[in-house]
Parts: sequence; C-alpha cells; structure tokens
Amino acid sequence: MDTLNTDRPKSGKDNTKKSFNAGITQFLVDEECRLLEFLMKKFPEKSRNKLKSWLKNKNVEISNSVETSATKKLSIGDKVEVFQGRIHERKDLCGIKIFYEDDYIIVIEKPCGVLSVPAYKEEHTSAYNILSDYVKRKNNRKIYPVHRLDGRVSGVMMFALKPDIQLILKDNWKEMVFERKYIAVTSGALKKKDGTISSYLAENKMYKVYSTNDTEKGKLAITNYKTIKTINNYSLLEVKLDTGRKNQIRVQLSDIGAPIVGDEKYGSNENPFGRIGLHAWILGVIHPVSKEKMRFESKIPEEFQKLFK
Repeated sequence: MDTLNTDRPKSGKDNTKKSFNAGITQFLVDEECRLLEFLMKKFPEKSRNKLKSWLKNKNVEISNSVETSATKKLSIGDKVEVFQGRIHERKDLCGIKIFYEDDYIIVIEKPCGVLSVPAYKEEHTSAYNILSDYVKRKNNRKIYPVHRLDGRVSGVMMFALKPDIQLILKDNWKEMVFERKYIAVTSGALKKKDGTISSYLAENKMYKVYSTNDTEKGKLAITNYKTIKTINNYSLLEVKLDTGRKNQIRVQLSDIGAPIVGDEKYGSNENPFGRIGLHAWILGVIHPVSKEKMRFESKIPEEFQKLFK
C-alpha cells in the first residue's frame, strides 16, 4: 500500500509560496538501527526534542503498533508511520485527530460513525459539536462548517474559525481545492478498471439521491476512479472528484454495478468489516489567507488494507 503515498503536488515555477503537507508519512526500514536515529535521518530539519515529543505523544507507529521508546531497535522491512498532526485523547475529542489549526482554519480526521454536523431533530454526537467544545475551552471561539462527510464515512475534513473565512472557502471551493481523493471498497464486477462517471443527480422525498437524465431536475456530477487492487469480488479504488454533490460517489459507483460495501442504501448487501467502505483520503486546499498550498492525507483504514492482503 506504500505506493499510495507517492503522489505529491508540485508547485509551478512562478509560485513562491511553499507547499504544506500534513497527515501520515510512511517509511520502510532498509537497515537495522534505533528508532530515534531512524527519525533523525528521515526528518533532518526537526530537532531531537521535537522527534522525542512525537514519540511521547504517540505519533509514531511501527508495523501498526504505537511505539514511544526512542531506543526501539528497528529491523529491515519494518513499516514506520509518523503522524505530524496533534493527537488528543479520545475522551476529549471522541477519536478525532487534529491535523492542523491556526487562527483561520482547523483540519481534522473524522472517524467513521461521527456526523459532520448535528442532524435535524437528532442528538447524535457530531464533529461540529466536539470541535466547538474544544475550541471554546481553548480560546472561547467558534467554528463554522465548510463541507461535509457522511456520518459513516471517515477521513479529512476542514472547518473555518471565522465566518468570513467560511464564506471565502464556500464561495471559492472549486478553485481553492486542488486535490480531493477518496478510497473506496466496492463489490461486483467493474467493466472498466479505470474510468469517469458522469450523470445528473437529484434527490427524492425520501432523501435518496439518484441519477437522472433531466438536466433541469439534477445537478451535474463527475467522478473519476482508478482500480488499485482487486481480490475475489472486491475492488479497492482511488476516487477523484471533479464535483462535490451529496452522496455522489456512493450513487455513481452503484450505477456502474460496483456499490460501496456496507452501503445498503445504494445497493450493497455485503459488509465485510462492519462499516461503509469509503474514506476521504486526501484534501489539498489553498489556505484562504496565506495562499499556501496545504495537502492533508489521512491514513487508509486498516480494515480496508487487510481485505486485500
């Protein structure tokens, strides 16, 4: 799965702004050494104390297990994963990880099962509620939603910390988001391993989205997909959005006979790991104030990867 992490945005020659990357960085160990020594080689720009703080804050995993010892001996072939965001205790943020925050935006990894914002007349815990409490305790500020993920979808999300920043991002979302990718696990036979799905999406009275030929009723939705791996009846797909309609990926993959596993609403009757097989993997966005290119990558769920081993 390491090949999934090689895609990095490149700035044009006339772009003097630096690119910001956050999220999970993966390495394969090619020689025996101690963990701190390994980190110093991979992150020469970081101080010794900074690297030790990553270990102390449980930001480093070796072969999917958290490691806090600087003297841990690494073996050839070990997989080292480093998370450069801020990890807060589950009791405070209900499993939400904060990738980045400043005076204008906060970027998180939302776990599966947590709503993006409160649902009408429902009292489910939401990312909005959890982060609102966190920001209010920290500096008595508010947060403002910019986009949403379905409650059963995990991955990268962003909120604004000022109403004018929310407006800038919402009004210019298409221009400011330079990369947006998902990972999907589907069932059924794909006629094409790679392709583009284009249709007009509308929503019925039961709040179910569907494809239509009626251009007056529906909104154009374009989804690009690429098969990473196929095993038995399942496919692991990289999905890139040209548009951001409600339930877009779920509907359009179902339309081509490859519904996302665990998504019974849109035609799946398989659920190999007890959740919907969709994860918001990468969000690349231009900062609304500094204009820097910022790229956030969320670790692909372990249950997805295990299915294809």
